[in-house]
Amino acid sequence: MSHNLETLRSFTLESLPDLDVVTLGALELFSSVELPQVDYKQFSRPLVVGSGNAAVAGKLLFDDVDAVFADESSYVQKLESITAINGAFLLSASGGKHAIEIEQTLKKRGFETVLLTNNENAPAKDHMPASSVHVFPKNREPYTYNTSTYMGMLLSKTHEDAGPILSYIESTILPLIPHDLSSYGAFYLIVPSEFNDMREMFKTKFDELFGPRLMGRIFTIEQTKHAKTVIEMRRELFISFGVENTVFGKPEHRLSIPLPKNADYAALMAIGYFVIGHIQKQLPDYYKKRILAYTQETSQAFGSSISPIVE
Repeated sequence: MSHNLETLRSFTLESLPDLDVVTLGALELFSSVELPQVDYKQFSRPLVVGSGNAAVAGKLLFDDVDAVFADESSYVQKLESITAINGAFLLSASGGKHAIEIEQTLKKRGFETVLLTNNENAPAKDHMPASSVHVFPKNREPYTYNTSTYMGMLLSKTHEDAGPILSYIESTILPLIPHDLSSYGAFYLIVPSEFNDMREMFKTKFDELFGPRLMGRIFTIEQTKHAKTVIEMRRELFISFGVENTVFGKPEHRLSIPLPKNADYAALMAIGYFVIGHIQKQLPDYYKKRILAYTQETSQAFGSSISPIVE
């Protein structure tokens, strides 16, 4: 049951795994480890801040809290314009890069801050009390994948069981994956309305793995009814997750992906990432051929060393 974990422990820059393998490896990990217990309602009006998919994960974790959401570009403006904020949650897989500056700013302004990270040596925690830092387990993964990182946080909130999700993907989802995904020039993902905030997480994955090479559009079934399909593409695959699509896209270009009973954010994340990973698997290696040069460029931008493999 742990063959994907073994792959993640041993891959090299020349053998980077696809997103589907990383997703299954994350589920294998969380089938056997305990997760930190976080009081997500510690503050009545928290600022929840993170960069990239950390910001999206924050929206999912605090969907039942009267929270103020921000990223590295907007958090100062939110602090200055919203006076009711009485604490902060900072989400950062690495606990570095923008997280350091954000933590310092929050401290200077007198806000009690809780850090959710996957790095025991996160620079952002250097001047924080240990009780305010929650370190989540993670796998070794290619840079930007951030699958086990945020999946663990979601599981700590939803209390879904990773083992059955893994079994469901292997027994139910895998046989549904078409073998001609590379013949499509665009993908339209439809998610249930109650999972609206997950759309951005999927969109980020399309941006990271395919950039301008492949269009990925993600909407709820209700949003899809509002002029999203005025312009057609001959080879666009409509993939619906847990919703019935009998209208949008040509019938032969529809793929229905069922969700397990009582699926929550972690299950949808895992199933969506697994499907996106199979799209990646069938397309040219856009990400793998570019990631080393990208991390070298990004290291210069941040003034710190960033590796294409996150240990």
